[in-house]
Amino acid sequence: MFLACSRFIFLLAFLLGSLVMGASLFLEYGLGFEPCLLCQIQRYFLLGFCIVNLMAFVQRPRFSGMRVYSIVSTVLALGGTGSALRQVLLQSQAPEQLMFCQPDLGAILHNLPLSEVVSTIYRGSEACVLTHWSIFDLRVAELSLLAFAGLSVLSGYQIIRVLSYRVSLLHAT
Repeated sequence: MFLACSRFIFLLAFLLGSLVMGASLFLEYGLGFEPCLLCQIQRYFLLGFCIVNLMAFVQRPRFSGMRVYSIVSTVLALGGTGSALRQVLLQSQAPEQLMFCQPDLGAILHNLPLSEVVSTIYRGSEACVLTHWSIFDLRVAELSLLAFAGLSVLSGYQIIRVLSYRVSLLHAT
């Protein structure tokens, strides 16, 4: 029964992540919003999250595999949460404090050493603070933060389930 519930949680995480990815693609291609570099980074975290959870659902791993998939899934969700949080913090700053023209991700990876890539990406640009759309008085970055926080909680719950089940098995013997 434990393995079936774990597979359901992996499937649920995959479906929720896919829903968030679909919403972000709709905002880009349906409504014409151009994603900033931090939005693209969040999409990569989300894509990795979805792939890991789909693989975990399809593969049906045992306890050690579930632990690995759960940890990787949580790390990816937390990475997306950190990126979304950074974007929310950037939107609360004055645009004069940001870079006005930031190159695309390919140019950053090609021209800068790896030690400067992360700091350049998370420094943000003027495109990161533009607010094109909001719903319920929440901007897209705040909605992204909420989505990643929810995915992080779901993945963290999976880790707790795997570890607590393992401990209960050790105490039962």
